[in-house]
Amino acid sequence: MKRSEINRYIEKAEGFFASKQFLLPPFASWTPREWAGKGHDADEIRRKSLGWDLTDFGSGDFRNLGLLLFTIRNGDVSLPDDPKVYAEKIMVVEEQQVTPFHLHWVKTEDIINRGGGNLILELAWSTEDERGFEDRAVRVSMDGVARKFVPCEKVTLAPGESITLPPLLYHKFYGESDRGTVMVGEVSRLNDDKNDNGFLEALGRFPDIEEDEPPYRLLCNEYPEAS
Repeated sequence: MKRSEINRYIEKAEGFFASKQFLLPPFASWTPREWAGKGHDADEIRRKSLGWDLTDFGSGDFRNLGLLLFTIRNGDVSLPDDPKVYAEKIMVVEEQQVTPFHLHWVKTEDIINRGGGNLILELAWSTEDERGFEDRAVRVSMDGVARKFVPCEKVTLAPGESITLPPLLYHKFYGESDRGTVMVGEVSRLNDDKNDNGFLEALGRFPDIEEDEPPYRLLCNEYPEAS
């Protein structure tokens, strides 16, 4: 992706969150110059990869296969005594922009439609070898109400609705056509992207970036060391 594209997507996300009156923490607006002057007092942000995150899953086609998110808080799996055993993210999901099938071995998460259009999810239990789906019903909680779905049935989350996804449940999601961009929240156990994400198909993580202009905001994997 071009840096200019990433910049525009982040600028657009800032405007979208503001339009929904969802306020981000102060470090969301730190510029690259400000980051260059940050000392060890910001090490938690660096260590836990808080902040702006964008992936095209190695597709080179972010608009159709990609996700933009901001990690607000998280624990640190490398610190057993870290009191933060939870995580929170806010995401921007465009119409028909797919986050592909993946599962977590440890993490339970609530996916929340916090405003905008409808979010569509498809769910299926993993086979033992994690190469496919089991042919059995998916039973989940949606806002405290037990629900049952057939594998890969389309589940709609309207604004305000949420669903709890347990470990080993494959899931993918995208915005419903003709309903608008979706602001999606995630509240979960500690998030460990490096060791607790299993994709049905092998996919990349961060996009290759063509530096055609300076960064507007740094991504969570681009922070400089403490000054």
